[in-house]
Amino acid sequence: MRILQKKTKRPPARPAGIRAVLDLAFFGFLGALLVLGFKRPFLWVLGYIYVDILTPQKISWGFLQSVPVSFLFFLAAFGGWLLMDSKRGTRFTLRQFLMLLLLALCAYTTTVADFPVEAAAKWSWVWKSLFFGIFLPFTLRTRLRIEAATLIIVLSAGSILISSGIKTVLSGGGYGTLSSYVNENSGIYEGSTLSTVAITIIPLIVWLARHGTIFPPDWRVKAFAICLGLACLLTPVGTQTRTGLLCIGVLAVLALRDAKRRLLLVGLMGAIAVMAIPFLPQSYTERMGTIRTHEADTSASTRVAVWMETLNYVRANPMGGGFDAYLGNEIRYKTRDVTTGGDTTTVEYSDVVDKGRAYHSAYFEVLGEQGWLGLFLWFSLHGLGVLQLELIRWRLRKSEDETDRANASLANALQMSHIIYLVGSLFIGIAYQPFVFMLVGLQIGLVLLVKRRSAPQLDPRSVRQKPQLQPVGLAGQA
Repeated sequence: MRILQKKTKRPPARPAGIRAVLDLAFFGFLGALLVLGFKRPFLWVLGYIYVDILTPQKISWGFLQSVPVSFLFFLAAFGGWLLMDSKRGTRFTLRQFLMLLLLALCAYTTTVADFPVEAAAKWSWVWKSLFFGIFLPFTLRTRLRIEAATLIIVLSAGSILISSGIKTVLSGGGYGTLSSYVNENSGIYEGSTLSTVAITIIPLIVWLARHGTIFPPDWRVKAFAICLGLACLLTPVGTQTRTGLLCIGVLAVLALRDAKRRLLLVGLMGAIAVMAIPFLPQSYTERMGTIRTHEADTSASTRVAVWMETLNYVRANPMGGGFDAYLGNEIRYKTRDVTTGGDTTTVEYSDVVDKGRAYHSAYFEVLGEQGWLGLFLWFSLHGLGVLQLELIRWRLRKSEDETDRANASLANALQMSHIIYLVGSLFIGIAYQPFVFMLVGLQIGLVLLVKRRSAPQLDPRSVRQKPQLQPVGLAGQA
C-alpha cells in the first residue's frame, strides 16, 4: 500500500535586468491603458480581460507583483461603466440571473464550508469571475465592442500559447514540465487547463480571420491566424495532456457539421494525423496510450475513485461542502501494472490510499462544493447558452445580410468553443475558470445584439406629426 504525495517545484530566479525590463514594459502598457480609459471607458474592460487571463504581475517577478493590478482594473472597468459609459439598451437576462443565483449560493456555502480558510481563499477569486461574467454583457452594446472583447481574449490567451508552441517545437515538452511565461501549474497555466483553452479559442481565431473588422482579413491576418492555430494544436502535445487530445477530437467532429465536403475534410484530417505521428515525442504517444484503460494509470484511477466518493458525499450533504470540500476525502483504489518479458506477462495490482484528492472534473467540482442546486444552476447556465447560440445560427445562416452572416458565424464559433469547454471540463476542475465566464459574457452580448437587430424598427415617414397649435392672435392674423 502506498500513499501519494504532491511535489512542488521551486521556480528558477531571473536576472535582475530582465525583471526590470519586464516591469517597465508592463507598467508602461498598463499605465497607458488606464490613462486612455478616461477617454474610452470600455478600454478598462478590455484591460481587465487582458490582466485576468495573462496575469502580467506573475510574469514580471518584480515590483509589479506587489501591485493589485487585477483588482485595480476590475474597479476601473465597473466604475467606468457605472459613471461614464452609456446604459442605453441595458438588459438583465436569464443567464445573468442564473449566474447571480450561483454567486449567492457560493457565498452561502462559503460561510458554512467544511474548510473555511481554504474556502475563503477560493471565494476571493471565484466571486470576481462570476461578477465579471454578469457585468460584461452590459458593456457589449455594439458589434465593435463584441469583436474587440473577442480579439483581446484570443490575443491574451494566444500570447501564452505561442510561447508554449515554440517550447514544444524546441524541447518536445513533457507532462507537468512545460512552462510558458511562468513556472506555475495553476490557473490557466495548468497543463490540462491550458490545453483546453488552446483548443477552445481555435473557432474564435477562425472567425476573426474571416469576419474581423479591427484587423481586416488579409494575407497577414490569415498567416498569423494559421500560426496561432498551429501553436494551439501544439500546446496539448507539449503539455502531454489527454484532455487536450480529447478536445482536438471534439473540434474535428464539430468542424464537420458545416463543412461542404465532409469526406474530403475527414480524409485530410486523417492524413495529417498519420503524418504527424512520427514527429510526436515518444513520451506523448505513451501517455495517450493510457486512455484505453484507467486501471493502468494512477491519475485516471483517482478520477473515478474521487467521483464515486463525491457522489457518496452529496448523498449525505445535498447542499455540498463549500469550496475545496475535497480536502476531506479519503479514497482507496487499485492500479494494474502489466509487465511483459519474453513469453510471460505479469500483472501486478497495487492498493493505493489517497487523501485530499481534487475532483478532476468541473461537474463533480460543482456538485461536491455547491450540491445538487449548484449543479442545476451550472448546467442550466451552460445548456441555455448552447441552445441560444444554436437558434441564432439556424435563423441567420441563410441571411443575405453580411452582418447577419457574421453574427451567425460568431454564434457558431462561440458554440463550438463552449462545447469543447464542456467536454474538456469533464476531466479537469475548471468550473469557475474566469476565461469561461468571459465566453459566457460574449454569448449574452451577441444574443442581445441579434435581438436588437431583429426588433421591428419604426419608419419615421409612417409617424404622423402632431399639428402645432398657434396663438389665437397669430391665427386670426393669418
